Amino acid sequence: MKKIAILLVGFIFFSSCKDEKKAETKESTNQELNKTENENFILNVQKIDSTQFPSSIKYEGFVKNAVRWKDKLGDNIVITTETGYHINKKFEHEFEDSSDAELFAYHFIISGNEVKQTWKVYDFIADCPVDIVASFVKDTFQVTDLNNNGIAETWMMYKTTCHGDVSPCDMKIIMYEGSTKYAVRGESRVQVGVLDNGEKQFIGGEYKLDENFKKGPKVFKEFAQKLWKDNLIENWED
Repeated sequence: MKKIAILLVGFIFFSSCKDEKKAETKESTNQELNKTENENFILNVQKIDSTQFPSSIKYEGFVKNAVRWKDKLGDNIVITTETGYHINKKFEHEFEDSSDAELFAYHFIISGNEVKQTWKVYDFIADCPVDIVASFVKDTFQVTDLNNNGIAETWMMYKTTCHGDVSPCDMKIIMYEGSTKYAVRGESRVQVGVLDNGEKQFIGGEYKLDENFKKGPKVFKEFAQKLWKDNLIENWED
């Protein structure tokens, strides 16, 4: 009887080990397949214009950037737009000669005839009687796959301000990977004078990374910091 019990326990233990080994092997195989799939993924981003948008896509403003690509999430379209100077009746206006400016960014997933908006960026300056800025920084819009996971990151950088002098503008970097938002917030850097020894004097330029950038992949943080540094100095000719 004891022998039978020992054999039974041994059989159960052997079966359990066998099942665990199968599970480990399956998990390892899946990881290898995902790794191979990610390594084989090539991000191909194509510029498009409004004539190539699905008819159900709605947006505000004038198109500044429009791109399309495919990744693990599916068939993606991102559009960025600006209104420029205008008057939007949804805002209250204290000044007779004031104006508004708004900017938008939209992400859509296209599946057959269906279009799903997955995120939207919106910012604005309202009721501004002096110089108004709400615009994307030139040549900063990018789509990348820095962490090579087959899901693209969408990068945009923009400025907003209402001022009548040469003070810094509020400045932001917004990045989305899937539905996860990353942000850098700060202000541009402006030259305000030159010392007798020829040294230029600046104000502004500070920034803060949000928690997602702090905790996320190092490559995201490094890319964001370089993007900020490369576009830090205010150029009034832009």
